[in-house]
Amino acid sequence: MHSHLSPETRSEVLIEALPYLQRFRGSTFVIKYGGAAMEEDQIVERFLRDVVFLEAVGINPVLVHGGGKAITARMRDAGLKAQFVNGLRVTDAQTIDIVAGTLDNEINPKIVENIQRFGGKAQGLSGAQVFLARRLPKQRLDTGEEIDFGFVGAAEKLHLTEVQTAIEQEVVPVISPVGAQEDGVRLNINADIAAASLASALKATKLIYVSDVPGIMRDPTQPESLIPTVSAPQVESLIKQKVIGGGMIPKIQSAVKALEDGVGKVHMIGGHIAHGLLLEIFTTSGIGTEITLEPHPESPHLS
Repeated sequence: MHSHLSPETRSEVLIEALPYLQRFRGSTFVIKYGGAAMEEDQIVERFLRDVVFLEAVGINPVLVHGGGKAITARMRDAGLKAQFVNGLRVTDAQTIDIVAGTLDNEINPKIVENIQRFGGKAQGLSGAQVFLARRLPKQRLDTGEEIDFGFVGAAEKLHLTEVQTAIEQEVVPVISPVGAQEDGVRLNINADIAAASLASALKATKLIYVSDVPGIMRDPTQPESLIPTVSAPQVESLIKQKVIGGGMIPKIQSAVKALEDGVGKVHMIGGHIAHGLLLEIFTTSGIGTEITLEPHPESPHLS
């Protein structure tokens, strides 16, 4: 493919990436992969090529994938209606079978196959092999209504042996957000929260959310309102201002918890942006929102 960039511009791009390549070689990045980046073939190809690039330059990417749209479609085919409360899917016994089957038997193998097709190495893992989960308790909403989420859980403990072995062998672990209780009962785990739990356990250098949302925006209808850098102390203020709301709240709160647990930095980027993963990691300006534990006085992406 002929590039429209001049040789000088292409060389400048590579030189700009050099300090990041040097800094992050050997680091582990946990990437939550979902939204539009999983839906359109061209976007899927670009994103997974980025993942293969990370692996090729000595970074250890670990993927936790979603699959919400596919699950909702399978539920519709079964005559079930999806219900979400505070960003979590209410999951009954019939729904958990659809959730686990779609994630583990359809989406996960396809991601692994595509990474291999682009020259990378990948291993698919059901989250039930990784996340020892506990069921979420009933929650009372502001309206006074009590919600039973059913077979929805949170990671209580992680089994990391297979993940760490894959990393050591320079193989990309591809993990579904399915958990299992001690008795083997499967639970649906929010993929954002699953990725944050895994990043915490691995003490990842970066936790990156790739979704339909390009980052934290003061006004979702105005692309220029993207907030490039947010520190953990600012998050609660943005929630109170309703800049962060709905399903973004558990995502951002799990990100802050990951930072408190030792994750280096959190990034949120839009999956629709061509090679957005590489632009966020290997350029000074980046393209999305980064979340840090404390305000950083230096260039936001040079750390």
